[in-house]
Amino acid sequence: MARTKEFDPEAALQAALELFWQRGYEATSMSDLVAHLGIGRASIYATFGSKHELYLRALERYDRAGLPPIVRELSQPGPALPAVRAVVRRYATEAADDQLRRNGCMVTNAATELAPHDPAAARHVERNWDQLETVLHSALVRAQAQGELPPDRDPLALARMLLVLLQGLRVVGRASADPGRVRGAAEQALALLD
Repeated sequence: MARTKEFDPEAALQAALELFWQRGYEATSMSDLVAHLGIGRASIYATFGSKHELYLRALERYDRAGLPPIVRELSQPGPALPAVRAVVRRYATEAADDQLRRNGCMVTNAATELAPHDPAAARHVERNWDQLETVLHSALVRAQAQGELPPDRDPLALARMLLVLLQGLRVVGRASADPGRVRGAAEQALALLD
């Protein structure tokens, strides 16, 4: 007879997400996970597979929670350019905030730590960036159609520039104690939308 799980897999996955997000993949050992999740190593392996598989599931969970609000914000009816500006300014504010910048963005962290040598993590990062670029592009196309963005601007090129800016804000914000650096960069990029 199969034993029933004596823990909530969703709660364990959330706890793993928080630990990976705080420490990163390499700095989180299986012993750390056992202690933080409060469940045995064998249970972790039986439920989630390897540490790598657990990390990828945690990364996916993080993405599912973080991307939909941005999609909703940029897909609202009405003027689109103010929503794009608000997203960029929020990223800059979060990147400059001492409390929020400590962990950074888990997707950006995965991009810098794992993606260069981990194809599965790289695919996840690319999928996230593709989704963010698509929603930015759609908002900018809408802004152009509504006369908010000059007709000579390329919405796809601008979306790609903003994607790179947003990820760069996360990286620089996490490493820099100068909030003016990320805020100034964000405002300069937003000037290109005028």
